[in-house]
Amino acid sequence: MEIDIYDFDKTIVPFDSGSLFVGYCLLHYPWCILWMPVVVVGLVLMLLRVITFTQFKRICFMFLPLIPKKRAVKGFWNRHEKQVHPWFKSRQRYSVVISASPDFLLGEIQQRLGFEKLICTRHNPVTGAIVGENCRGEEKVRRLHEELDKKDIRVVDVYSDSLKFDKHIFALATGKCYHIVKSKKVEFVYSDKFGD
Repeated sequence: MEIDIYDFDKTIVPFDSGSLFVGYCLLHYPWCILWMPVVVVGLVLMLLRVITFTQFKRICFMFLPLIPKKRAVKGFWNRHEKQVHPWFKSRQRYSVVISASPDFLLGEIQQRLGFEKLICTRHNPVTGAIVGENCRGEEKVRRLHEELDKKDIRVVDVYSDSLKFDKHIFALATGKCYHIVKSKKVEFVYSDKFGD
């Protein structure tokens, strides 16, 4: 089966969905501000390299029990779905979106846009804490091959805004690599960028 791989944040949409969702919740459910001192402490600990980025993300979404999560997610995408790039809506092949963003947030937009496969960071549906690893870097490839047998797929095109973090998924492309820059697709040759 031929597939195309897409990152999500700043690729299919021009923003970081997880961060924007936190802002949306602070605006619509102001009592979430009570959790912010914990997030700030977590941020400081991450910057001091006491905790990892994944551990920090675990802290960030632990406010979920304080809000009506399903309603918040629907409200968020009602507001931001129109920002999905038109070029994504005209995709042709089986589409796999692989993202570090939360599953509880991207599941709704997958249903709305109708793309075939979503692989993202898993979160405990009750507490909001990350379950397993943050779906970033090499973890994206590991999760792809966990869900789709690599003998059964051929990755054609790969799209991402991040050359730094998505080198591993770009390496899978047998067709074209697209770096998303200011919402535009910029085609490049993998070996020219990474020298591998």
